[in-house]
Amino acid sequence: MAGCHTAAVPSSGRVVAVALDHSHRFSKRTVDDITLLEGLGVRGDAHAGVTVQHRSRVAADPTQPNLRQVHLIHAELHDELRTTGYDLEPGHLGENVTTRGIDLLALPRRTTLVFPSGAAIEVTGLRNPCRQIDDFRPGLLGAVVSRDDQGVLQRRAGIMGVVAAGGVVRCGDPITVELPPGPHQALDRV
Repeated sequence: MAGCHTAAVPSSGRVVAVALDHSHRFSKRTVDDITLLEGLGVRGDAHAGVTVQHRSRVAADPTQPNLRQVHLIHAELHDELRTTGYDLEPGHLGENVTTRGIDLLALPRRTTLVFPSGAAIEVTGLRNPCRQIDDFRPGLLGAVVSRDDQGVLQRRAGIMGVVAAGGVVRCGDPITVELPPGPHQALDRV
């Protein structure tokens, strides 16, 4: 994998919103706080588990490790999409944690995001959005997945992670970014 440029990644940001859903629906409902369970995911969320919980992944191989326990999206993406006519709120794209102030997509693999309670999420990769996003808002898939000038696929629908340490995450919490030892690996889809 190519190296990741991390010089511009801020060392902190904040939680704008948290969300969960006990069923496999596309969007999640926002709540005041969520509890992260080490090695499992978000308590009460349909995607929590040691092995894959996303339906398409379960159909392919239900024994795969769950590298998608927690989904994070930067609020700046919502801001950008609003300017193109997509009125999105936290949780609409199925994310558990909406952040502000961190360029999530620029983080290297294995970055740890730490919250005041001691909860920690280890970043595993990029979310790979599917056609359900167009069922939610027609044309939205094309707004979050595109090709750059060299034809390389760009996924901008957030990142995925696993819970490295349990604890509560609340709206307004600061987030500390802890980069892994180098050399860094750029995020790829998980």
